[in-house]
Amino acid sequence: MATENKGKPNTATTKGKKRKQYLPHNKAVKKKGAYPLRPGVQGFFITCDGGRERQAAHEAINVIDTFFEELLHGKDLGEEPAGLPNKPLNKKVTFSYSDDEDDVDEEEGDDEGEEKEQNEVTKSDNSRENDASQKSLINKDLDHHNLDDVCHEKVTEDTEGSKEVGVNIENQADNSMEPPAKKQCRETDTSKCETNEKEKSIDKLIEAELKELGDKSKRRFLHLDSGCNGVVFVQMRKKEGDPGPKDIAQHMMTSAASTRKHMSRFILRVLPVEVACYASEEEITRAIKPLIVQYFPVETQNPWKFAVLYEARANSGIDRMKIINSVAKSIPAPHRVDLSNPDMTIVVEIIKTVCLIGVVEKYKELAKFNLRQLTSPKQ
Repeated sequence: MATENKGKPNTATTKGKKRKQYLPHNKAVKKKGAYPLRPGVQGFFITCDGGRERQAAHEAINVIDTFFEELLHGKDLGEEPAGLPNKPLNKKVTFSYSDDEDDVDEEEGDDEGEEKEQNEVTKSDNSRENDASQKSLINKDLDHHNLDDVCHEKVTEDTEGSKEVGVNIENQADNSMEPPAKKQCRETDTSKCETNEKEKSIDKLIEAELKELGDKSKRRFLHLDSGCNGVVFVQMRKKEGDPGPKDIAQHMMTSAASTRKHMSRFILRVLPVEVACYASEEEITRAIKPLIVQYFPVETQNPWKFAVLYEARANSGIDRMKIINSVAKSIPAPHRVDLSNPDMTIVVEIIKTVCLIGVVEKYKELAKFNLRQLTSPKQ
């Protein structure tokens, strides 16, 4: 009995345990969700409420896309199209298949039919008078034998003429009875074919755009996982001739400050990122050189006043003052540091092992690029 009890496993303990899952050997594990943030990208550094990163990323892509389209097509917020009137125009519009035109055409057809009937009656009366006069002359001049032949010939001519007149009348009646809608349908057959071809081409364009949106590799704006709470990064794939992240963020903040229009629910700050590198002093000084050449030229008549904004998240191994001093020393001499009222602000954001660098204008005047604070009502 003891051996039988030892052989049976205890079902009470095995039910509560989960079965172990082992990873496949020498195979990469597929991670669900957004791709992680990495060096060599550009886009937008966005702060949001903690725990709302997914909603903020979706909202940020929509907002950034709208301002990108405005810059691309040269539109401004609050601008009404010039072609549309403010008030509706009270004008009667008649279409090609409306009942009014059919009534008008029917009335015109009735008038024409009455005039044709009157003309036919007068013609028949005149022909009868001419026949009577001719018959009287023939009875006087010709003999009785010749008179029968002549009368027979006249009867045949009259019957043939009446048949021709009847055929003409029937043709005219057919033409008059043909509705105008059929004529218009014949004329619009070619236009319908052209519209169908245009609709097909538009459908093909829409399908191509949907395929591009479904393919993440062809999207212009894409969410990358930052790995930090309350931080969202939106990558931008910039093409030649497109506005950069700095232009889009600057336009977003200036329009928000001027209109005070509520744009988002979860977004707090939106900062442009033009360079991303590894978080080390050497990599930062090397990666910031193209931005210095672009925004801080050596030969200039109007030198800029600048400041360096430094923030680090999930990284405590880098000295804050070393990064700030290395960035400030790389700016050429005509430009000078002014922490109280800078014209340009160099943003340095460190997230884990990635450093994000960007340049903004009027940082303090635009509420430190805080979208919620700019769109909140004034108290």
